[in-house]
Amino acid sequence: MISVAEALEKVLSLSTRFSSEEVPLRAAAGRVLAEDLRAKRTQPPFSASAMDGYAVQDGDWATGSTLRVIGEAAAGHAFDSAVRPGEAVRIFTGAPLPKGAGRVVIQEDVTRTDDLITLGDSLDAGRHVRPAGGDFREGDLFAAPRKLGPADIALLASMNHAVIPVVRKPVVAIMATGDELVAPGEAPNPDQIIASNSYGIAAQLEAAGAETRLLPIARDTRPALRDVFAMAKGADLIVTIGGASVGDHDLVAEVAADLNMDQSFYKIAMRPGKPLMAGNMDGTPMIGLPGNPVSSMVCSTLFIVPLITKMLGLPAGAPKTVQATLANDLTPNGPREHYMRAQLAPDGTVRVHDAQDSALMSVLAASNALVVRPIRDPARAKGESVSIITL
Repeated sequence: MISVAEALEKVLSLSTRFSSEEVPLRAAAGRVLAEDLRAKRTQPPFSASAMDGYAVQDGDWATGSTLRVIGEAAAGHAFDSAVRPGEAVRIFTGAPLPKGAGRVVIQEDVTRTDDLITLGDSLDAGRHVRPAGGDFREGDLFAAPRKLGPADIALLASMNHAVIPVVRKPVVAIMATGDELVAPGEAPNPDQIIASNSYGIAAQLEAAGAETRLLPIARDTRPALRDVFAMAKGADLIVTIGGASVGDHDLVAEVAADLNMDQSFYKIAMRPGKPLMAGNMDGTPMIGLPGNPVSSMVCSTLFIVPLITKMLGLPAGAPKTVQATLANDLTPNGPREHYMRAQLAPDGTVRVHDAQDSALMSVLAASNALVVRPIRDPARAKGESVSIITL
């Protein structure tokens, strides 16, 4: 068995460089920017009012000044003439500052009678002007790679980009294996169960930025496995679930070897998830996950999500850990790293669930953290600090 760190290094080494594609700005959210972009315009393109009020010359900004209102400026409707001494322009937020004006007197500091305004006794000291280029200037860099969030989309829109170059989504073919499995919605026989792992893995990898294809369930025969492997053609990553152990019916590794899989490793010193396999099948990365549902989801968190992240051109590594305070005692750990399902409270304490069986999806669904126990970690008492991965 190899360590979790060694396994992750080998999994990440399977990544290949992905091409880019162009998508409309509206479809770019959540995608990874593939190329540096530069602002096509300056924002704001003119000095603009930051408040509703009156645009005046600096020399007229004084308590008690009386000025004549000569016009109005609103967002999208500039005042075309210049402001001269003794004059003011009624202005609204976002409107271009008229020529000659140096500041905006907020409307709360003004008394108006017909076309005359008088500045009050206690003037707000702010200029209330957003200078041209105060946000960004034409040519400013928007650097890749980065996963585009809502604020990034808004910024690119304001930079006048309508089409965005993004990294192509990795296509992941997911294959559940086993005679005991039926698809959700089907009627299982008394000795069958519902295939759940593949649906959870697909949701997880789609959230990480991949496109997934759920293949038909592969039965426990070599011909059936070969047929379903053939359906994975064209995928960037093949993920199998189950059949990777050493029982008489665990045939995935054997069939994969027949199909020219170059195996990187098999078995990791971790729980849940020891029987994990990875390698390269005719140029396509392949990862064989354990069949137990919690094992497969935890292994996907630790290995496949970072692999997808690297495929997208983003910095990738082990999931980030933070410290939390134990809310209950823990017995000593054994010879494998243990990723214990737990509930992290708002106060920073974490309670490890009593039931840690790798078949209990209800426990994983009730968890928002994994407590990471190193190999041979001694007993831990309530109140001690432990490393956790948030889910």
